Amino acid sequence: MKRFGDGARLALLLATVCSAPFALCAPAAAQGAEGQTTASNSNDEVVVTARRREERLQDVPIAVSSYTADQLDAAGAQDITAVAQSAPNVTLENSRATNSTLTAFIRGIGQQDPVAGFEQGVGIYLDDVYLNRPQAAVLDIYDLDRIEVLRGPQGTLYGRNTIGGAVKYVTRRLDRNDPTLRARVAYGSYNQEDLVLSGSLPLGDQFRVGGAIASLNRDGFGHNLTTGEDNYNKDILAGRISAEWEPTSNFLARLSLDYTQDDSAPRQGHRLIASGISGSSPLHNVYDTEAGITALGPLHHNSVLARGIQLQLDWQPAEHWTVRSITAHRDDSSTAPIDFDSTAAPTMDVPAVYRNDQLSQEFQVLYDGDRLHFVGGAYYLEANAFDAFDVRFTSITSFTLGDVDTRTWAVFGEASYDITPTLSLTVGGRYTEDQRHAHVIRQTFLSVPSPYFGGPGTIGTASPVPSFTGERTDTAFTPRVILDWRPSDTVNLYASYSQGFKGGGFDPRGNFANPDVRAGYLPETVDSYEIGAKTQWWDNRVTANVAVFDAEYQDVQIPGSVIVAGPPVSFVGTVTNAGAARITGIEFEGMAQLTEALNVNLSFGYMDARYTEFIVGGVNVASQRDIQNAPDWAGSVGATYEIPLALGADQGALAFTGAASYRGFTQQFENSIPLLDQPGYWLYDAAVYWRSHNDRWRVGVYGRNLSDERYITSGYNFPTIDHGVTAFYGNPRTVTAQVEVRF
Repeated sequence: MKRFGDGARLALLLATVCSAPFALCAPAAAQGAEGQTTASNSNDEVVVTARRREERLQDVPIAVSSYTADQLDAAGAQDITAVAQSAPNVTLENSRATNSTLTAFIRGIGQQDPVAGFEQGVGIYLDDVYLNRPQAAVLDIYDLDRIEVLRGPQGTLYGRNTIGGAVKYVTRRLDRNDPTLRARVAYGSYNQEDLVLSGSLPLGDQFRVGGAIASLNRDGFGHNLTTGEDNYNKDILAGRISAEWEPTSNFLARLSLDYTQDDSAPRQGHRLIASGISGSSPLHNVYDTEAGITALGPLHHNSVLARGIQLQLDWQPAEHWTVRSITAHRDDSSTAPIDFDSTAAPTMDVPAVYRNDQLSQEFQVLYDGDRLHFVGGAYYLEANAFDAFDVRFTSITSFTLGDVDTRTWAVFGEASYDITPTLSLTVGGRYTEDQRHAHVIRQTFLSVPSPYFGGPGTIGTASPVPSFTGERTDTAFTPRVILDWRPSDTVNLYASYSQGFKGGGFDPRGNFANPDVRAGYLPETVDSYEIGAKTQWWDNRVTANVAVFDAEYQDVQIPGSVIVAGPPVSFVGTVTNAGAARITGIEFEGMAQLTEALNVNLSFGYMDARYTEFIVGGVNVASQRDIQNAPDWAGSVGATYEIPLALGADQGALAFTGAASYRGFTQQFENSIPLLDQPGYWLYDAAVYWRSHNDRWRVGVYGRNLSDERYITSGYNFPTIDHGVTAFYGNPRTVTAQVEVRF
């Protein structure tokens, strides 16, 4: 990875910001416009709630991207991970061996392991409700208004575990006046069959109800040659019901319930080295597998169930003032049979159960005056994260149970004051107390599986500490200061400083005979500096937004796993506060409406991500380690050409779109693993669709990954256990035909 000296880096950053207004001769895409945005949507006014209040995207002095439902539909996007192709310095993907668990990284910071006790580095929000665990967080796109991606630490307004940023999934609000009905049917590659229905109904002037249901199905990209099941298939049923009560013009109550059931087959990996036990060689199709997990007791089926209920109350007691309450309860459960070595041999088979439960309450007070804008409030969360899993080594099973209770509360406030009509100062802060209680059981059995998964329970050599209970409390104050200057209605320049905080905890897979493991690991913190420009030109037909950041991380949490030779053979988790890291980067998003018919867009991100301290055995080995999921370069370019086309009496339009996205060399671990490291690659998408003049009908064909690129998104690395190096891959080429009608 190329390194820059401090002086050269600073000069590059300053030059980039200062030259942004003069770089507009290049085709560029509006911030928030996905690679396949329709020309008719490119100049729409974009409103976001990145600072917990409604603002024009161009007025928000932080790096944020917004993707509307229409933009994502035009791109043929299936779920929340699609936005990572065009959002700079963002990684959103299915976690290894799962269909619904989300791995999220923003600006090189995130969390790859979903085990209880680990905290996320990117906050995921469903209608302003924080999802405490990543299970069931790969949200499919239905009943959607928009997705917002906030880059950089959001500790002041969003709190703990947004040290890299936040992703907000905002659902569609109900129509106040008229009944609505939408239906979308799709058929595509691998027998994809999707049906989405949504609608709303006003019941008088004060009350309205609505709902949506989605059935999303697809055969596997490959097969499990041992069990006969599909591999990488999709079998999801999801729904949402909502009701709104508005008895007066200054009060609104919104109740929503959501449900997701994912019965997709277990997603198993592709071996990259021949097995030393069975002798099986890597398969030709990277989506095929020989995983044989079904021999392990009653758990052989992957299943994810997620449910949530939320009540939001908005009251405006006086002009300029709003009082808001957000109450939510969520729970999810997952069963995940994972075969780490992806062979039929009974080696490193891992049946796992995850259960999560959370209750949250947030109160906000908002003031929106002529010169002063304020958001303040209090937040409380109590949550339980439970997991249990076996690790099978031939006839020996290592069983781990982790049960982690979290209680966290915070008070926060942020005020923006217009010093002059063109100059504003924002100052905010948040105080957080994070309490963690962990109970862990580890036991070895001379039988397969363990009693928890239906085995006979023959006790073998016990772990050094078969049971452990620990507690820790962490506190943090995370401030933010922003100065933004608007020399004209179309130019917004800003500079900011912010801090972030990622909670400490306990690794339930650790060796608790070690006193350092029993003490838990420390919180991770960041100091982030950012300067940026948001500009519009040529009668707002060109938008160019750039952000430059420099983030210094302390007590970086590094999770991992190491093999214990035994007897018995096992592995333990390792989470260390390695030391320090520095991540510097540039982000650009732009759009140009070249003609009434032609829209082009461009986005890119650059990161220089490196450890400055990484202590192993008292030695700083930072020069030998790299930050995972932090490619130097990533970007996308796209265009939409739209022409009038009447079908009968309907004067509609026919649109052609094309997009290309690039992601540079990416490591899955801090150590380079040549078999799992992914070289840079391109993805190409295209679509053609017709829409009626009133958008009632939309008929199209959408192609994604048209070059059928094979690229690794994650993997396991246990080469000393039967050469257990396995990889998971992004989706192959798919083509989908879709019809949508709106009433």
